[in-house]
Amino acid sequence: MANPEQLEYLQDSADDWNIYRREHAITQPDLSEANLSAAELPGADLSGADLARADLRAIDLTNANLANADLTGANLTEVNAVNAILTNATLSGAMLGRANLANADLTNAILHQADLGGANLTSATLLQADLTEANLADVNLSRADLTGVIGLNLSGR
Repeated sequence: MANPEQLEYLQDSADDWNIYRREHAITQPDLSEANLSAAELPGADLSGADLARADLRAIDLTNANLANADLTGANLTEVNAVNAILTNATLSGAMLGRANLANADLTNAILHQADLGGANLTSATLLQADLTEANLADVNLSRADLTGVIGLNLSGR
């Protein structure tokens, strides 16, 4: 379960969260199972956060930093994560249907069994990402960098 104090600051604004996180030297925020659906968090520093099984539907994570975050089983349906940093993030079993990940950096991300159906990955960087058993039906990969991607199956699931 999410740390209530951390969750409170995150729900205020991305700026308040970033200041709080810096001042308290929080390296691994616990936001597991948090309900942040439809939140406005552009530019939030969620690097290293535990967001496993969190409800992040339709959240605005434009320019957010989610490097090394654990998003296992998280619901990111229709998330707006344009220009987000998701390097080394774990998104195994995550729901990313109709997500906007244009220009996102998913280098070394683990998307094992993730549902990316209908997602926009235009110009995204997926260097060495693991897409084993991921649903890629109707995914837009225009101009995406797929160098070294593991388990790429463009026929869907």
